[in-house]
Amino acid sequence: MDISDIATTDYFEIEAEERLGKARSMFEEENPKGIVVTEAGTYSGVITQKQLLQSHIEDQTKVATLTKPAPKVHRTDDVRDVARALVEGGSKVAPVFEDGQLWGIIDEDTILESVLENLDALTVQQIYTENPVTISEDETLGRVINLMREHSISRLPVVNENGFLTGMVTTHDIVDFVTRNMDKPTRGERMGDSDRMLDLPVYDVMTSPVETISLGDSVQDAVERMFEKDYAGLAVTSEDDDRVVGGILTKTDVLRALTYTEEDHMDVQITNIDLLDTISRQAIREGVEEITDKYQDMQVRHAHVRFHEHKEKLRGTPLIQCKIRLRTNRGQVAGSGEGYGSEQAFNVARDVLERNVLELKGIRSDREYEGQLLRKLNEL
Repeated sequence: MDISDIATTDYFEIEAEERLGKARSMFEEENPKGIVVTEAGTYSGVITQKQLLQSHIEDQTKVATLTKPAPKVHRTDDVRDVARALVEGGSKVAPVFEDGQLWGIIDEDTILESVLENLDALTVQQIYTENPVTISEDETLGRVINLMREHSISRLPVVNENGFLTGMVTTHDIVDFVTRNMDKPTRGERMGDSDRMLDLPVYDVMTSPVETISLGDSVQDAVERMFEKDYAGLAVTSEDDDRVVGGILTKTDVLRALTYTEEDHMDVQITNIDLLDTISRQAIREGVEEITDKYQDMQVRHAHVRFHEHKEKLRGTPLIQCKIRLRTNRGQVAGSGEGYGSEQAFNVARDVLERNVLELKGIRSDREYEGQLLRKLNEL
């Protein structure tokens, strides 16, 4: 299936010379997935709400400052290839070209709507992300923003003093809250107002109650619920107690599942692939495969490697965070690390992943030994 029938020519556009304040207003009023940036009428890139949230740049700054390249796709590309391009580009939207000219736009919602009927074959347990980063109700809004930047995520489950799920805070919640409060008439300084808002507790900003989904539910049900509630993700909770958060399922997780392959070699998906410098996609795949061999009886279905660039640099080389997550028939295992440049970051994350894999094997071996011992005792 190609995207010629689902891509649209109806999209939001802004000139690179315009001010960020105008882009913020467009997100507030229209709530698009992203805005296409043009320069003198020619495609330049995209700008997203997440980029605006993660920057302290003033409204008077030009849009060009935050413009990022997005994966370019052709209107006849296969939908699975486009889904992979969005995930690996870390983007919600992609410009669609025809004969070298900007023709339209495609976003994750459009793709998910087109494949919705086929998602009943997948369960939440097969594709969700375990062990999400959480935050307590009394932490500050500033802490939320720092965690989102640090982990390159757009939502955080909120828990109370007992560790039970009480809310969800997202980038959209923060942008909406800040915009509403900054628009109020005031005699004070805006900078002071911003500082005070960053000190507010998460409880004042979070969405509650939380929309949840269980491990055994179908992905189709989950996506339909996301569309119905206009959410980009759901908290995954225990079937016995929806207060216990066990993971997160996002639209990006579903897109990633669309790209799983049946190839002879393991499928390794890389997010923010443009950050690769001295290491190749093949080297990353081979590095992960060396570790997965240690699973033996555990089948690795998919590996996801995510890179995130920090502002800090060493002799011009940026500090990179790398996260590696393996999905297996026995659950998920992950490792993360940082280094200057993508190769160093990957090697650190790979070492951590290897330790976690071996630890998991050790735990499994202990349980097998206990089982063998009990069987022998029962024979006596």
